[in-house]
Amino acid sequence: MAKDHVRFAYAWMYGVQARKDGKARDVPQYWDEYADAWLKGFDGEPIAGRIPAVDDKLEAELGEAAVGKPPAGLR
Repeated sequence: MAKDHVRFAYAWMYGVQARKDGKARDVPQYWDEYADAWLKGFDGEPIAGRIPAVDDKLEAELGEAAVGKPPAGLR
């Protein structure tokens, strides 16, 4: 994922969290460049069209073992 996509995704996630925390719908200055993403997150809009989907190869590499239950010592 390009750096721009990562920043867009983070802005969206911070917008979602701001709504959950009951904060105002005011984009923080830090996210000005990605205000659209922050507002989409705050408003609960999906961003699937902007962020590339995980490809099949990566899903196959990870598999259930990589994303299943954490090891006993990490629970």
